[in-house]
Amino acid sequence: MSGHAYHAAMQTLPLSLVVITHNEAANIGRCLDSVPFAADKLVVDSGSDDGTPEAARAHGARVVHQPWLGFGPQRNFASTRALHDWILVLDADEFLSPALAAELAAGLPALLASDKAGAWLRRSTWFMGAPMRWYRPMIGERMARIYHRGRARWTDAGVHESLRFDGATAAFAAAFNHLHNPTLVHKQLKVLTYAELKARDWHARRRSPRMWQTPFVFAASFVKEYLLRLAVLDGWRGFVIAQTSAAYAVYKRMRYYEMVRNPASVGQAREVLVRHGLERE
Repeated sequence: MSGHAYHAAMQTLPLSLVVITHNEAANIGRCLDSVPFAADKLVVDSGSDDGTPEAARAHGARVVHQPWLGFGPQRNFASTRALHDWILVLDADEFLSPALAAELAAGLPALLASDKAGAWLRRSTWFMGAPMRWYRPMIGERMARIYHRGRARWTDAGVHESLRFDGATAAFAAAFNHLHNPTLVHKQLKVLTYAELKARDWHARRRSPRMWQTPFVFAASFVKEYLLRLAVLDGWRGFVIAQTSAAYAVYKRMRYYEMVRNPASVGQAREVLVRHGLERE
């Protein structure tokens, strides 16, 4: 049976696929098409100007427009607009593997009929054009992605949000795919943006800068990623991942220190990020 015919034969389930987007026209179709069993496909868009809403509708999704609230609040808003209580969350640059699609189509009916709060999936990440083979966070990272909206909620963090379950959970074995930053330029821009968001979060909570920790943080982060998480076994790609992670750990602390020393830099940086399309207005 062809992949198209196999997808067409899948039973539709009372489940909402929810994707939050901003300028993801190149990815959204692949993401939506990888979940043929979802009875409802919802895209919550925060002001794309590259045709993302039109592409999403062409692939069978409803589109709701919502100005950017931050990752956690945006996901919680999206949950309220789903047509079904059970929700599968994917990012636009993620998509189900055929193995996971088949496993979910077979296993979800029992989960949806249960009193569980949700389920864990595993993510396989591609970097520099190929899947990582050894680096632990990218070869089966365990992620909470299926949930009943009455039994789970996303944290309100502006970045690095997490899903909190209120009840027992299940797990599925096969992995979904993540096409992680097409180029190193994309990766560095994401590091810049995420570090800014994290520093703002610290600034809002008036956290102590603790700059004295910074040199140790870089070394500890690099050792953790390169050796303990086995990036070293992925060759120079692993070195790049470890160095980028350590640089992020340091840069967000330096940026927060600047915010404390010079509060005007918050607005100045926001203006630059918006001007270059790295932040939503």
